[in-house]
Amino acid sequence: MKVEHYSFGRIRIDGKEYTSDVIVGSGYLRDGWWRKEGHRVQLEDVASILDLDFEVIIFGTGANGRVRVDDEVVRAFKERGKEVIVAMTGEAVKVYNELLKKNRKVILAAHLTC
Repeated sequence: MKVEHYSFGRIRIDGKEYTSDVIVGSGYLRDGWWRKEGHRVQLEDVASILDLDFEVIIFGTGANGRVRVDDEVVRAFKERGKEVIVAMTGEAVKVYNELLKKNRKVILAAHLTC
């Protein structure tokens, strides 16, 4: 599923626009992704995707990079052989689309605002 556009508070994926945080990957889309603490990603916030079939997870930390990803989260993905990238959402979207073009199995967990 390609991300066609991202701007503050909005993301368009395969022709549909979303205005809440998303987790997206090949054949996977979760709209309205909410975290226990809004600007912090904890293990329970991503538990449902830990064992999905992908190689890389990219965390989009918002337009201004306000979201923090706990070390425990990074460690859990790495222990499962997943590469972890953390970047502001604009850059995260670019990397996600580049990896898709290379036929990599990738997931983007994106915070759309701050």
